[in-house]
Amino acid sequence: MSANTHRYETAVNRYFEAWNASGPDALSKAVAAAWIPDGTYTDPLAEVRGHEQITALIASAHERFPGFVFRPLGAVDGHHDIARFGWELADGTDGPAPVAGFDVIVLDGEGRIRSVHGFLDRVPA
Repeated sequence: MSANTHRYETAVNRYFEAWNASGPDALSKAVAAAWIPDGTYTDPLAEVRGHEQITALIASAHERFPGFVFRPLGAVDGHHDIARFGWELADGTDGPAPVAGFDVIVLDGEGRIRSVHGFLDRVPA
């Protein structure tokens, strides 16, 4: 595994830790560990900036899908300061996940997220 591959996987792991954090304190800490202070998150349904707004967005996903977890789909791929990966939001059963997508992240020199560009491949009606 190259140093860059490890860097991308570490950043994506922190990203999933933030999305799966439970409780306000754990969520705030996980967002701060994953994103730079003025980092952004953009997908077709949201455009937010900064730890407070990112934390609120993740908390709202937890409210809408209680008990669900975000999990990776496939390998992380990257070059330079950019990585991409698939994900799904699942309820822990063997059935298909109701939400799935693909994200592209841009990292700073320390491996924290500057921006997330999300794409939704599957969403509930």
